[in-house]
Amino acid sequence: MSTKLRRGFVAAVAMLAGLVFAPGASADQPSGMQPYIVGGGEASVTDHPYAVFLVDGNGNQFCGGTLVADDTVLTAAHCAVTDSASQLGVVAGRQDKRGTDGVQVGVSRVWIAPGYEAPTGGGDIAVLKLSETVPYSPAKLADASDSELYAAGTQATVLGWGRLEEGGDKSDTLRSAQVPVVDDATCGEAYTSYDAKTMLCAGYPEGGVDACQGDSGGPLMVGDTVIGVVSWGDGCAKPGKPGVYTRVATYAEAVSQA
Repeated sequence: MSTKLRRGFVAAVAMLAGLVFAPGASADQPSGMQPYIVGGGEASVTDHPYAVFLVDGNGNQFCGGTLVADDTVLTAAHCAVTDSASQLGVVAGRQDKRGTDGVQVGVSRVWIAPGYEAPTGGGDIAVLKLSETVPYSPAKLADASDSELYAAGTQATVLGWGRLEEGGDKSDTLRSAQVPVVDDATCGEAYTSYDAKTMLCAGYPEGGVDACQGDSGGPLMVGDTVIGVVSWGDGCAKPGKPGVYTRVATYAEAVSQA
């Protein structure tokens, strides 16, 4: 199995070793969809003000994130574990990566879930404390009271600036796609390392709609609540291989205290 990290430059290295992290696919997929986010369309930061992206020291986007407070960003651990806070930047309020709108701020502190080793082992979640507040509306964190948001078939929205197809170019603009939550039994059949306590899957049985490289760390939303963090999967949008996301509700208390 070729597992996919959905991080930018990490994904490029990982692909050489057959390893790539971030989600896959699963319910009846709308017909006629083209391979964007993969399988979605352009989205507006006005509609999704909590959607942010991470940049390296050279200003290159490599992961996504979710604003959960005016000074706090939720992302994937594999997006933050190899970099010190001083090497990370967060861009908020910017629709097009080539633009200058919105704000870019530094990161003062990084929290990574205790025990994290690799996305397939769970705990692929991190918190970035920003060096200053940003003037955008945050998303709500799913918690233990939000079990209905994780019910199989729930329509969720994944957002990111990642590749438009597996191995293809990244999007310059924010994109979104609708994917249904997949039941744990189906996800466990697709991935032997799937852990229902710390992960969830979303996608279509026939594939075609998914997050891809560069989308890692971005949000899986139900309404204005973030229920998942883009983590890993087998390729991008493959049939029978739904995307795997970190289950936010499991870590909500720790994230709030980070």
